[in-house]
Order: sequence, then structure tokens, then C-alpha cells
Amino acid sequence: MKESLAVGISHEKEVAITDKMGVSHLGEGPGVLSTPSMIGLIEQTCLESTAPHLDHNEQTVGTMVHIWHKAAVKIGETVRISCKILERDRRKLLFEVKVMHGETVAGEGTHERFVIDLNKFRQ
Repeated sequence: MKESLAVGISHEKEVAITDKMGVSHLGEGPGVLSTPSMIGLIEQTCLESTAPHLDHNEQTVGTMVHIWHKAAVKIGETVRISCKILERDRRKLLFEVKVMHGETVAGEGTHERFVIDLNKFRQ
């Protein structure tokens, strides 16, 4: 882990919602972003924020998700996902996360990730 992995690191990206991110797994219903897909977008954004600050043999894995899904986002619309590291305790990272649809908060909360040594997982 590099010294640069620190509180305050942030990352943001925009993603268009596809059919695969919808709630079709629940049967017929509204064509909207599912909660599991929203969490996946949050995890990916947090993972991307840490990548430049990790050694080649390291990665982060999610260990906790505390998210409120506050508003529907239709398939085809775009969301902006943002994250910021609030706390770092050795290898444990706590992120503040938010998913915005225009000016509407579609989801927000916290997400915890842990820095792992990939070599230990490959054994």
C-alpha cells in the first residue's frame, strides 16, 4: 500500500443505466435501476478510487454496505456516482458514497473496503 492511500481521496464517474442493471430478475415491473446494481456501481467506483494507491499485488474487497436507495432511476438515464474516503484504519477503508440522478439523491450511505494481498488469495 502506498502512503498516498489516505483520508480525503475521492472519485466520481457517470454511468448510463442499462437493461442489465434493472429489476428484471424480479419479474415484470418498472424499468428502473435495481438496488444490487446500484451497490455494484458504488463498489466499482470505490475500487477505482483506490487503484492508483495500491501496490501491484493488492486489491480492495467490500466488507460492509450501508446504503439507502432513495429514488428510482429509469433504464437509459444517467447517474453520477461519487465516493470519498472518510476513515483509514490500517487496511480498512470507510467511504462516504452517493448516487445522484440530476439533482436527486438516488442513493447514499457508507461502504467499507479492505485492502488485501492478492498473493495470499491465490495460494
